[in-house]
Amino acid sequence: MTMPEEDTNVMRALQGLESSGSSVRLRAAMAVGTAPDPRFVGKLVERCAIEPEFFVRDMLTWALTRHPSSVTVPRLIDELRSERAQARSQALHTLSKIGDRRAWPAITRALLTDADDEVARSAWRAAVVLVPEGGEAELAAVLATQLGRGARETRLSLSRALIALGEVIMPVLRAAMTGPDPRARHHAIVTERLLRDPDAGFEFAVEEAKRLVALGMAGQEG
Repeated sequence: MTMPEEDTNVMRALQGLESSGSSVRLRAAMAVGTAPDPRFVGKLVERCAIEPEFFVRDMLTWALTRHPSSVTVPRLIDELRSERAQARSQALHTLSKIGDRRAWPAITRALLTDADDEVARSAWRAAVVLVPEGGEAELAAVLATQLGRGARETRLSLSRALIALGEVIMPVLRAAMTGPDPRARHHAIVTERLLRDPDAGFEFAVEEAKRLVALGMAGQEG
């Protein structure tokens, strides 16, 4: 019995997502996003968890955003419990792109403080997109526990996430500026400088924070 052309196209696309060639996987993801079909969602989510190429992962995320959130969001939330860090990270990234606030309860403190930097960074970005009105201060308090964490890119990601919440972050920044952790103090100063002057640039803010710490002025301004 001959399969209908539609089913044949679906099978071809699903097979393409598993190809050993990254360019084939990229084209398959593009095709799936161009002609959305709920039958693709499970495979797209599965592929996100294991896809080694960034540009293909980005296309997979785009393809998922082209499908109804009522279908994609529950599958992505399930991925947040995966033991595979990439599965959690990519699911969070995709949820941030979809922007459906029904996913907010799934952005837990455990994800916001995940031991894997990429997962945590993705959780921070998702959280500032999905946080409901009135929840910004509580989110800022959780994010502030991560001040001083990681290398430059991780610290910059956290600063950007905090700044996206606006002036509500100032109480937790001031508390960190006078806290016992020198890395958190420094990072809080950097974030406060960027909040005041977004055009200053991260490196400039870092150098300014070093100067203030050396002068013993942290937390004394404003």
